Amino acid sequence: MTASTTQLQPVIAIKPSYLRIKRCIDISFTLLILLPLGLISLIVAVCIRLDSQGLIFFRQKRIGAYGKEFYMYKFRSMYEHSDDRVHRQDIERYMSGGVIGAGSGGELAYKRTNDPRVTRVGRILRKTSIDELPQFINVLKGEMTLVGPRPPLRYEVEHYSPYESLRLSGKPGLTGPWQVYGRSRVPFHTMVEMDIAYLRRQSIREDLKLIALTVLVMFQGMGGA
Repeated sequence: MTASTTQLQPVIAIKPSYLRIKRCIDISFTLLILLPLGLISLIVAVCIRLDSQGLIFFRQKRIGAYGKEFYMYKFRSMYEHSDDRVHRQDIERYMSGGVIGAGSGGELAYKRTNDPRVTRVGRILRKTSIDELPQFINVLKGEMTLVGPRPPLRYEVEHYSPYESLRLSGKPGLTGPWQVYGRSRVPFHTMVEMDIAYLRRQSIREDLKLIALTVLVMFQGMGGA
């Protein structure tokens, strides 16, 4: 299926030299961890299959750089045929500044907890962000990068202001400042500010730092649900 493109016109200019180095890091890092990644994926696949019926992988249309649409891959963490209306409502509430979790002062104020659509194994995968590992396929395909803003859904982008659409100035990433420093603890406008500030810095040093910090966040399970 041919990817479609939205009408958004992000204006943050990304330096070609930065993009070239970034792409080299993406490919080198992904190839370096290919073997352990494969072993982990095999174990996860068995756990998913034993826990619930359905496919092991889940793919979903997301919006990437400059509004280009692509399929993002994840390990399935929900029961098959789950209704996405709840998520749409959560996105609308999140973008309008509302709280989704148990309380405004909680660690997961902006993340739905105890979602009945999520499987037992899925809760562990989400807590540790292991469900995101198949996105290394997207990285190798050049649709995503290791570090960048998280790829939004189309119905989220449809509500973006011109300023918020600046998040689409670069490729979406597996991790980024929001995943490391914010995640489910910060409101939507803060996430947008963090992503735009990151894109404007264009720092390889910061990219490497965020990759290292992401490993710690995964082991600590911070902000996952």
